[in-house]
Amino acid sequence: MVLCVDKALADNWDSDEVLRRYHKLHRGTLLTQKFMNGDTLSQGELITFDETVETYRQRLYDISWFMRDLNEYIAREANKEDGCTGRFWEGRFKSQALLDESAVLACMAYVDLNPIRAKMEKTPETSKHTSIKKRIHAAKNKQPQPSVLMHFVGNPRENMPKGISYSLKDYCELVDTTGRCIRDDKAGHIDNTQSPILERLGLDSAQWLTLTTEFEKHFCYAAGAEQMMNAFKRHTHHQRLRGMTKAKALLKRA
Repeated sequence: MVLCVDKALADNWDSDEVLRRYHKLHRGTLLTQKFMNGDTLSQGELITFDETVETYRQRLYDISWFMRDLNEYIAREANKEDGCTGRFWEGRFKSQALLDESAVLACMAYVDLNPIRAKMEKTPETSKHTSIKKRIHAAKNKQPQPSVLMHFVGNPRENMPKGISYSLKDYCELVDTTGRCIRDDKAGHIDNTQSPILERLGLDSAQWLTLTTEFEKHFCYAAGAEQMMNAFKRHTHHQRLRGMTKAKALLKRA
């Protein structure tokens, strides 16, 4: 999965919105339930209530809590199917910070191409459980982009709406071309002049194909251009950061 954490949006939610969202996943406390029922809280209760709301707000934009809720749901469903109990997942999830637009788009394509790399599907539009399939299906049916996915909003301009600053058409065509190269079990070639995304990212086809077939192999904690990786290393106090060499080779801006 590729996730965008929108802390600024969550910080602007009022108490009602925070609890409405949180109560979809958890029962909350007696105080939060009392508040949502419209009951009046005492001054002492309000102090505890406000602290609880802030805790819930932080959980709603925390990736660890997102994965906790997702994993628990999948584990319960799997155990129900198999008629058993116990842990479903081997261990804790791994995450990588995507530090610039090159890393974001490369990781998106890497995820969207999972079924093709695994030889489970032949085309992006038939790849089950992928974002690219949802995007293509909506485009073919002349429907808006799926609300559950971050939208492609075109090239940068004034009054830019929130979203991914590339064309949806360009991204779909690039993923489709990349999938054909991967599926044919050969190095393949993507013409930079025919791929506006690669041209803007300053990547050539060899770099792109390596990223979209081996992304997890080369990056551990973070992925991005060398200067972004160095900034991340300083911020997180890592003495060494796996992937620096590949960052120089694969994500260097032209």
